[in-house]
Amino acid sequence: MKLAAGVLALSAFQGANAFTAGGLQLARKAPTVTMADATASLWNINEVSPDGKLVQRIEGKTRKTWSFNDLSRDRVQVAIKSEGRPINADVQLWIGPDWTPFTLKTYSDDGRARPIHTLIGTRNKNAMIEVRNVGEQTFPIEAAANYAKGDMISVPQEIPATTPGERIDGGALKAFPLAESTEQLEVVLKTDGKQLNARIELLNAPNSPKQTFECFTNNGELNSLCVSFNTPDATNTVRVVNLAPLEFPCYIHYNEI
Repeated sequence: MKLAAGVLALSAFQGANAFTAGGLQLARKAPTVTMADATASLWNINEVSPDGKLVQRIEGKTRKTWSFNDLSRDRVQVAIKSEGRPINADVQLWIGPDWTPFTLKTYSDDGRARPIHTLIGTRNKNAMIEVRNVGEQTFPIEAAANYAKGDMISVPQEIPATTPGERIDGGALKAFPLAESTEQLEVVLKTDGKQLNARIELLNAPNSPKQTFECFTNNGELNSLCVSFNTPDATNTVRVVNLAPLEFPCYIHYNEI
């Protein structure tokens, strides 16, 4: 009787995570959740601004800004989308009245299928993020910026810590074909504290970029380039060009989801 009672108690405790073997209820091992799985759905403008209050419409040839004054936090998440038209926007980090330590030029051929997603370090200072729509007036975009939350805070450190990196010397170009099953790609491009001046492109055909990020910062460790690509089509390739001189190598780390 005691054995039967114990089996029933174990079965009730395990619930859906149990299976039957030889008449006894045994626990089923829970599936492992990786960092990439945990953050896959968090690269979204609705996660940046769940209530929509931080989302701003930016007409062509205009700009919008967001202020950040919490010195205990150092990571801002930025998302830009459109209704399917191209995105051509510049993102800048402002610290103080005349210092722009990080600039990012972005392009997407379809702002709905391939929105712009990035994380920017504020160096624990009062900062402002500017998004400038450099496209034509007929190509409006929507953008939002907010302090990163939850798992997104550690993405720029977690990806280099859990994935092998590849060195790209100044002036060099390297390409990385993606698996056909890849639906999303997280990329961190960084240096050991030197300047980072590089371009990363998502290609879906020979020499035909679908999405592009080009950044410059005086410190590629404090302000690494951390971005996410949606890959709705198969046979994608990521191409990285280090635009800096030879003595400024950078390192790429990426997760395929």
